[in-house]
Amino acid sequence: MDADVIVVGAGPTGLMLAGELRLGGAEVIVLDKLAEPTGQSRGLGFTARAMEVFDQRGILPRFGQGESLAVSDVGHFGGVQFDFTALEGAHFGARGIPQSQTEAVLAGWAADLGADIRHAHEVLALDEHFLHGDHAEITVVTPDGVRRMRARYLVGADGGKSTVRKLAGIDFPGTEATRAMFLADITGVDLKPRYLGETLPNGMVMAAPLKEGVHRIIVCPHGAAARSAEDTVTFAEVAKAWEHITGEDISGGGAEWVSFFSDATRQAAQYRRGRVLLAGDAAHIHLPAGGQGLSTGVQDAANLGFKLATVATGRADAALLDTYHGERHPVGRRLLMNTRAQGLVFLGGEKAEPLRSILTELTGHDVVRRHLAGIVSHLDIRYDLTDGTETGQEAHPLLGRRLPKTALNGPEGATDTFRLLHAGHGVLLDLTDDARLRQAAAAWTGRVDTVTAFPADGETVFSGAEAVLLRPDGHVAWTGPGTTDGLHTALTRWFGTPAAH
Repeated sequence: MDADVIVVGAGPTGLMLAGELRLGGAEVIVLDKLAEPTGQSRGLGFTARAMEVFDQRGILPRFGQGESLAVSDVGHFGGVQFDFTALEGAHFGARGIPQSQTEAVLAGWAADLGADIRHAHEVLALDEHFLHGDHAEITVVTPDGVRRMRARYLVGADGGKSTVRKLAGIDFPGTEATRAMFLADITGVDLKPRYLGETLPNGMVMAAPLKEGVHRIIVCPHGAAARSAEDTVTFAEVAKAWEHITGEDISGGGAEWVSFFSDATRQAAQYRRGRVLLAGDAAHIHLPAGGQGLSTGVQDAANLGFKLATVATGRADAALLDTYHGERHPVGRRLLMNTRAQGLVFLGGEKAEPLRSILTELTGHDVVRRHLAGIVSHLDIRYDLTDGTETGQEAHPLLGRRLPKTALNGPEGATDTFRLLHAGHGVLLDLTDDARLRQAAAAWTGRVDTVTAFPADGETVFSGAEAVLLRPDGHVAWTGPGTTDGLHTALTRWFGTPAAH
């Protein structure tokens, strides 16, 4: 084997996954067909939940401090603005962080952990052995010629036109593009900010300053025909569309780069086929809305990473990987639903005005704001982590949800739940100093850290639970009502076969 896992694609999803795999003890190689990162930044930030994932690994400070990591409490759904703080802990996410910076941060983190990242490596073929054999084997064009590479598992994180997905024969059903939209980083022009978009009779535009003298613009003209992947776009076309919508002439400026995107919506029929898995845009594409694409890919990686590392290193059966599709496919389906709905409101023109007006009225109600904020921030995700054996577990409100960042006091001083997850291990949080918990989890030492700590003053998030088992992705896998009932089952399910002790 060249590695336990080969990840194809060195974007945010692939790099996040590489770091997660290394934390789980798996050897990983990342391949990317580009000779070097483009420096282009289609994404500009990430959601509140993606910020939490980075914080759980201790890498959020790498993105900057203070104003360089600004978050906005005011967000939108389809351009209808509202305050996300109606949902506790929610916000619209980090704004103004170029995707190139996100990739650089994640590449540095993954490399620090020992991931082998190789550029100018393009996958050409996949041996059919991946479907029923004990490894996946690919043919790769490298700077030194064509070679074969082998790993126990192969992950396609290579974008919407994923080569890995096509080679693995995984269907990608959905809807075709109906329109083209443009984005560009422009120079030499002074523009007023339109952070959350402005809907005008001839289309929708967004604008945000990136750095001194550079603005990111998104231009969505009504009636612009869909384009094929081979088409190109010029700054002159973008400037003409901008003027058509806003009446402002930006043709005297220039562009660092221009591109186009569409409203095509597709989702892979299966996230795993044999020894091939998909994550990020390789698994789902949609209309960009609120930085959800990059953020969903990061969460795909956090969900898959610890599971794949455990399986690839022989500590758990491959059935654990089926939970990746079971948990993330519904999340992807809901993502496509919410972005399509936003597209109808955002880009529907005059026909959408009644819908926009009703949505504006609805956001005047707290329950609606909480619901929409949960969808866009991804803080409302709850996995079904019951298996029918945990007595009473279905009733606990924490089970399957991500545990918010929670202040704790322990024998070694103050800490918090995210800091406990920095190592990428599971965490058995003992809130009552119950010696039975440490004994019950001893066989998973090195995979699960048992920590005795107590909620800081005013912390009520635990809803009466006396112990909580956190998976490495921060979701609650078990809660203890004063006993260890069900704990062994949960530990085995999520962290593999217990070691002799």
